[in-house]
Amino acid sequence: MNETSGDRLVVLLGSASDMPVVEGMAPLCERLGLSMRIEVASAHRQPDRLREVIRESEEQGTEVFVAVAGMAAHLPGVVASLTSRPVIGVPVAAGPLAGVDAMLSMVQMPPGVPVATVAVGSAGAKNAVVLAARILALHDEAVARALGEYRQTLAQGGK
Repeated sequence: MNETSGDRLVVLLGSASDMPVVEGMAPLCERLGLSMRIEVASAHRQPDRLREVIRESEEQGTEVFVAVAGMAAHLPGVVASLTSRPVIGVPVAAGPLAGVDAMLSMVQMPPGVPVATVAVGSAGAKNAVVLAARILALHDEAVARALGEYRQTLAQGGK
């Protein structure tokens, strides 16, 4: 297992109002053996704080970032521009387009600045955990085992 002094997964929110979207992430992270931390840092209102959170997280061993945003959804792209670690974007169902605009903003990134994008809302947040686990399972057998057990539970109709 890759030991780190910090959380392997850092979830970034542009606003505390996005917190309900990520509520189901912590139990799933625990089940899959992933340490997780949530930070609020707006790409627009707190760019210096965002840079600092990313820098400190990388120094502490963070391996994957999840960025949650709605409407224009710049946060995931800005995070991807500031790190070479994988970034997973979770669109929030906000505004008149109910998250479709956020999703399109995340997937339409320029070459060299990818954001892996999952479904809108809390289902997407849970899929972000699973995607992060799949990435980490490439070099962590304990995560690979936990992910396999989780997938088996889902195949048998469990949650």
